[in-house]
Amino acid sequence: MNHWPFIIAAYAISMIGTIGVVAVSFAAMRRAEKQADALTRRD
Repeated sequence: MNHWPFIIAAYAISMIGTIGVVAVSFAAMRRAEKQADALTRRD
């Protein structure tokens, strides 16, 4: 039995998960930066 399809699927799932976490983290960072800028510009 050839195991390569399972190995490729595991790498694909890992990459998709990693990209998803990076995207969500980047969006949260951008929101936090926008909120921080709003706090400093309130004066």
